[in-house]
Amino acid sequence: MADMVVLVVAALFLAMGGSINAAVVEHTFLVSEVTLRHLCRDTVATVVNGQLPGPALEVTEGDSVVVHVVNQSPFGVTIHWHGVKQRLTCWADGAGMVTQCPIAPNTTFTYRFDVVGQEGTLWWHAHISTLRATMHGAIVIRPKSGSYPFPKPHQDVPIVIADFWQNDLRQVQKDLELWIADGDHSKDGPASATINGKIGDLYNCSGVAQDDTFVLDVEPGKTYMLRLANAALSNEYYFKVAGHRLTVVGSDANYLRPYNATGDVVAIAPGETLDVLMVADAPPCHSYYMVALGTQSPPPAPQTATRLARGIVRYPNSHGQAMEPQMPDQHDRTTSFHFHGNMTGYPNNPLLPQVRGHVHDKFFLTLGMGTIRNHTVHVANINNVSFHLPQGRSLLEARYHGAELVTATEEMSARPPLEFDYTDPVLINFFNRSAKLLELEPSRRATTMRHIAYNSTVEVVFQSTTLMEDSPNPMHLHGHDFFVLAQGIGNYDAARDTASYNLVDPPVKNTVMVTGLGWAAVRFVADNPGNWFLHCHYEFHMGMGMATVFEVGNGPTPETALPPPPADLPRCDRGIAYE
Repeated sequence: MADMVVLVVAALFLAMGGSINAAVVEHTFLVSEVTLRHLCRDTVATVVNGQLPGPALEVTEGDSVVVHVVNQSPFGVTIHWHGVKQRLTCWADGAGMVTQCPIAPNTTFTYRFDVVGQEGTLWWHAHISTLRATMHGAIVIRPKSGSYPFPKPHQDVPIVIADFWQNDLRQVQKDLELWIADGDHSKDGPASATINGKIGDLYNCSGVAQDDTFVLDVEPGKTYMLRLANAALSNEYYFKVAGHRLTVVGSDANYLRPYNATGDVVAIAPGETLDVLMVADAPPCHSYYMVALGTQSPPPAPQTATRLARGIVRYPNSHGQAMEPQMPDQHDRTTSFHFHGNMTGYPNNPLLPQVRGHVHDKFFLTLGMGTIRNHTVHVANINNVSFHLPQGRSLLEARYHGAELVTATEEMSARPPLEFDYTDPVLINFFNRSAKLLELEPSRRATTMRHIAYNSTVEVVFQSTTLMEDSPNPMHLHGHDFFVLAQGIGNYDAARDTASYNLVDPPVKNTVMVTGLGWAAVRFVADNPGNWFLHCHYEFHMGMGMATVFEVGNGPTPETALPPPPADLPRCDRGIAYE
């Protein structure tokens, strides 16, 4: 098939004045394997339209999107439109085995959805196995009015931060599903970081420097909107541009009150997006490095190689060596905690009055690691249960048709089975497990869901634990945005911590970074019928079971009920990923 076909067709919704109210933005995504050469080696990768990152979707708020996925890879695939609310289009959410079966090799499926009530940056990615490492791209949503709550930038610049893997991603997925608790995982992980698919100029092959660098050419005095997305499987990243101030104005396609990042460092979690303004006001005789540095928990947590990529901001007629920024330490968690804590939104969100009122459902969810099979296999869990994807049909299909699943589902618990000191440092080291850890780590696998009545107000407190590690947890909810009310260090205490809730101007997000030694509290209104995945966006956490599903019920009218599935919805008997 030819390269990407992009049709932007004016959809003439002839309102009373006969004006154009929206457009249909139509793409064809051709999924295939290509050979990439990085770090002195050829690596086979599954990509969209032969490129990494994949094509950006550029839309105006209110547009309809149609994406024809043609799967010429050997694997089953799905595409998740990360952060798109999918109002009454749950069938297009793309969560493998939750809302659909995979698109089998040599078949096609068309995603159809509207982008309504959202402005800013989102992204899309594969949602089967580890394929999102190389199947991802930006979604740019511009305001219909053409105006912003800040000075309009001169240029949009999508910047996708990701990992580059030389490991066989099929084997990575299998390792996640059968993680040996006492195994040697020192060689697990990506080979490098990337900025827009390029690894930068820090590497060499047999002493010959390799220059594969993303370059942003700027003009003095102009303002650039850096539309950042973290597509990495395994790291939060610190991002900084030498010599330039970064002003954060949005996240997850929601506007924030503008604020200058402390030290001009932004922290971006896997799954998260940020809109950042950068004015090209540095001395134009120089070029300036932009740096993405992967973070990790300090020892005794298992350590991996440092992930770092560099791009360049280049002025006309600049010369000499590019200026380098001073980055935080890769083990610094304080910078990220305060960066996310500084976010505030605008108080005019129409759902905010309801969120301030009565809460119908409250959940306290512990996020941690554990073991099954007599302490031999390492899993991730929520409230001590490791999520297991269903077999045979998706959860949404089973719901709609009233069908039985091969694997029975069970109700997700609203609280963990045991209360303990969730942030006790004694529990971190799984190489030298204490008696207390051996008592707390046993887990089990199940397909868990929780039914939520339509239009209920839901509060979720995420509590990170130190069970076998103390990494943070970027928690992502499909189908809804939530209000981030508070975050804290240590164990959550409702009697103490509800007083710190921001119910005036909380930020609105779809992904919240729960610090590794603390907690975060969110609320949302369950006003979108469907089965919505809730999971950690670290791939090794999600792949090992740190996930569950909120099943939001139908409303009282046909306009508030789950519609029938599309006629071309993939079937599960046609193949799934990596099998």
